[in-house]
Amino acid sequence: MSDPLLVERNDHIETWTINQPEQRNPISSEDMIEAFVDNARRVQGDLDVRAIVLTGAGSAFSAGGNVNDMKSKAGMFAGSPYELRNGYRGGIQRIPLALNDLEVPMVAAVNGPAVGAGCDLAMMADLRIASRKAWFAESFVQLGIILGDGGAWLLSNALGPQRAAQMALTGDRVDADTALKWDLVVDVVDADDLLPAAHELAGRIAKNPPHATRMAKRLLKESRTSDLREVLELSATMQAISHHTDDHDEAMDAFLNKRPAEFRGR
Repeated sequence: MSDPLLVERNDHIETWTINQPEQRNPISSEDMIEAFVDNARRVQGDLDVRAIVLTGAGSAFSAGGNVNDMKSKAGMFAGSPYELRNGYRGGIQRIPLALNDLEVPMVAAVNGPAVGAGCDLAMMADLRIASRKAWFAESFVQLGIILGDGGAWLLSNALGPQRAAQMALTGDRVDADTALKWDLVVDVVDADDLLPAAHELAGRIAKNPPHATRMAKRLLKESRTSDLREVLELSATMQAISHHTDDHDEAMDAFLNKRPAEFRGR
């Protein structure tokens, strides 16, 4: 059986590829959930990983939940309402929690349809670049269910309440150009240019000291639910730590001497 999530490393950047193209890359199976959780935990402890590019194998980014299992009430969709509730909490909801805790910056290279939980997965990344073949749909309501894996929070934070409501309540498709207009993605490129563009963006992140990008990401996340005083206090603490790193000293020396910096994550 092939790995559900392929991981490749190039210098300080990892590429994670959802690897179930024959099923359009659903993320609801236990092995896929474990792969996301385990890899998030692994790179969180590895300062040599400075950015992640997330994409899908084949023509789709991710179809979200496995609709065949949903129809037959199998897998994570089996059991009583009580069992289903616990199944969500102990299953697919572990992915947004793991990626929310992950401080390594992530760029989603959305190569094709991102549907339901697959759309939510794209929202879990810090930055998104879309192929012209990509589209997004928060299609849960069209199947008579609701956003079960954090989409209400993720969409509201990414788009604001009105656009989030439009996607969640209609289930309509949002094409790549509209996604760019709505700031759902930062760029739209031809399919052949997608991974190079995502890796170029990840490279611009990875060239910086990893402690700085990780703390900056955490600060941005905390600012979503904190007031100004709380953010200022956290900023002061993180800044004090940053000033005492070797990478800060290296950055200052490189800047003043007009030379490339070499960061070691220290």
